[in-house]
Amino acid sequence: MPILRSRAELRGALQSLPRPTLVPTMGHLHAGHLALVARAREFGAPVVASVFVNRLQFGAGEDFERYPRDLRRDAGLLEQAGCDYLYAPDEADMYPVPQTFHVSPDPRLAGELEGAVRPGHFQGVTTVVLKLLQLAQPAIAVFGKKDYQQLLLVRAMVEQFALPVRIEGVETVREPDGLAMSSRNSYLGAAQRAQAPQLQQALRRLAAQLPDCRSLQRLQAAQDAACDWLRERGWQPDYLSVRRRADLQQPQADELGRTGTLVVLGAARLGSTRLLDNLEL
Repeated sequence: MPILRSRAELRGALQSLPRPTLVPTMGHLHAGHLALVARAREFGAPVVASVFVNRLQFGAGEDFERYPRDLRRDAGLLEQAGCDYLYAPDEADMYPVPQTFHVSPDPRLAGELEGAVRPGHFQGVTTVVLKLLQLAQPAIAVFGKKDYQQLLLVRAMVEQFALPVRIEGVETVREPDGLAMSSRNSYLGAAQRAQAPQLQQALRRLAAQLPDCRSLQRLQAAQDAACDWLRERGWQPDYLSVRRRADLQQPQADELGRTGTLVVLGAARLGSTRLLDNLEL
């Protein structure tokens, strides 16, 4: 599997091939990423995975510097998974001049949940994704559903800019105890790793309360109670929230009983590690 370190190498490798399927990642790969590659292979086109830790999506005090990086390991896993090309640029290749032009995502979606906790995060995400789509020119790009809000934002960006690419979402891959696979799980100590499935448990506890939430006041009380349940176990929750799948806005009271339209999303810190998860209803 060739490792392409520059945009020139990427374009040279792909110029005579059918439009590829792209799997964008920040590396430190796990089975969840490999599931994205497996899904990408199903489309029959060359599969290009990218590994790039994007500084633009990290805020002040976040873990950009310590984010785990091991390109040799990642390349081996991708090759075993059947990836055809790995694009692994450095910052000078991705941002040869200061990135003064940025995507400005719709604040009605980007300002909620993760966007409220991490201002500017989705501007950085959508900017680098747009750049990767321009560089690789894929027919399809594959993203995981664990980053649910990110997936919706990328789809909205592609639609509004009329980009000729289909965005494919893939279900979250979980450990046997229910923990959503994440590169940041490697930050957890043994005791924290044993606790980590509690985030998914809190989402399920909140979902179980919805049949009794016949008003938005009761819904808010149930969300607050779910956060309190995590706090009692040593977590620092940022949010546990029931939202509409379509636009991540808060549901109306008459939507609370509908199946197939809602999602419960949560983010919380366990020690210094911030975990993210969701549950479609």
